[in-house]
Amino acid sequence: MATTTPFLLFTVLFFFSLLTSTALSRSVSQTRTTVLDVSSSLQQTLQILSFDPQMLQPFNDETATMSFLNSSFSFSLPLHSRDLVLKTQHEDYKSLLQSRLERDSARVNSLVTKLQLALNNFDRHDLKPLDAQIRPEDLNTPIVSGASQGSGEYFSRIGVGTPPKQFYMVLDTGSDINWLQCQPCTDCYQQSDPIFDPRSSSSYSSLSCDSKQCGSLDVSACRSNNCLYQVSYGDGSYTVGNFATETVSFGNSGSVNGVALGCGHDNEGLFVGSAGLLGLGGGSLSLTNQIKASSFSYCLVDRDSSGSGLLEFNSPQAGDAVTAPLLRNSKVDTFYYVGLTGFSVGGQSVQIPPSLFQMDDSGNGGIIVDCGTAITRLQTQAYSSLRDSFKKLSPNLKSTSGVALFDTCYDFSGMTSVKVPTVSLQFSGGKTLNLPAKNYLIPVDSTGTFCFAFAPTSSSMSIIGNVQQQGTRVSFDLANSHVGFSPNKC
Repeated sequence: MATTTPFLLFTVLFFFSLLTSTALSRSVSQTRTTVLDVSSSLQQTLQILSFDPQMLQPFNDETATMSFLNSSFSFSLPLHSRDLVLKTQHEDYKSLLQSRLERDSARVNSLVTKLQLALNNFDRHDLKPLDAQIRPEDLNTPIVSGASQGSGEYFSRIGVGTPPKQFYMVLDTGSDINWLQCQPCTDCYQQSDPIFDPRSSSSYSSLSCDSKQCGSLDVSACRSNNCLYQVSYGDGSYTVGNFATETVSFGNSGSVNGVALGCGHDNEGLFVGSAGLLGLGGGSLSLTNQIKASSFSYCLVDRDSSGSGLLEFNSPQAGDAVTAPLLRNSKVDTFYYVGLTGFSVGGQSVQIPPSLFQMDDSGNGGIIVDCGTAITRLQTQAYSSLRDSFKKLSPNLKSTSGVALFDTCYDFSGMTSVKVPTVSLQFSGGKTLNLPAKNYLIPVDSTGTFCFAFAPTSSSMSIIGNVQQQGTRVSFDLANSHVGFSPNKC
């Protein structure tokens, strides 16, 4: 029987060790990374606390452009973070973040409620009235309890009426109904512009109770043959008033007549600073559908930045856009679903069953793109796999305790920048969108605590939030049913 000499055994072990270490080295070196600019992010947290909205340049009507070509048109408008419209009352960044996250959670809960009502085939007459300070003579029909249309994080400046008056309005892809606060006000929250008075506009026209637009409302009532509307929200806030048509203008260069919108005389809730809301969802009453836009896009700046992005309608999509299928839910036409198949971290695919992001025949599941939700929500199993993959490839990052809904946080105090694994979204057709580090590691205070900006949800529906969309032009090609993501196209 042959025996192995000590020298031969040593040689075999040496080469095995060499091969193993080489393979591990190659594996580490192949991990795709990106750099998080820690100092820049922390500087913005300090600037936003002291930012005075009066420092913003006055709105210039000439910055909004529109051109008419036969029956088509295109226009663009500046887009601002809500914290640049109304001065924050928070003394430190952590309390500002907590306020943002509370709004965000209310929004997510209400979007989920809206979906569940649709999936369970609730008729509007089956819904219980909302307990709110609304007089019976204002609206005496059932109210959609908790069916939110949005909380609002980004504002654009829109003209309403003839002659046009300019207003900051919330943009919301999770909503269809357009509305603004109107005189006379039974109850109006604080807004940065004077409240719209329909008596000062020659183009204001009340809608009758038998109008097509009135019949398309989820909740409507009739008073003296004038259509009344109400939209209620997940946190108990609401808007109530007359449903009418009005001229909506985009600077001095163009306008659209006969846009149906709510003229709210009794309003309360999450919209402080704005005059109202522009619904960009997929329903028949949304602004996009009413102006017959074939596409629209937006670019969201960092909410702590003093810059602005753009809202555009019927603009061409960038040639380098990462595209994915735009899917629709037959149960609810408001939401924009996208064909997401999974994630990768550091260039390595995360082991997540693709079925977790797919919508079934009954309308459950799927993932929507929403500009009003901040933090991306993923089904718990998908979130846990993504988080664990990130933590596995980030052993050298100094971890710290969780904050609010974030369970994965790091201490970057005293650091200027840090190299972190790249997080990427994978779409149907093999397309991949690499996220900048600041789109998934966000500051939660001004001292250097950063958290992994994803969160789990027990809902079957997942949501791609605006933190992950910042700095990326998101284009909705409604005519050809796809969504495009163009990094650095703001």
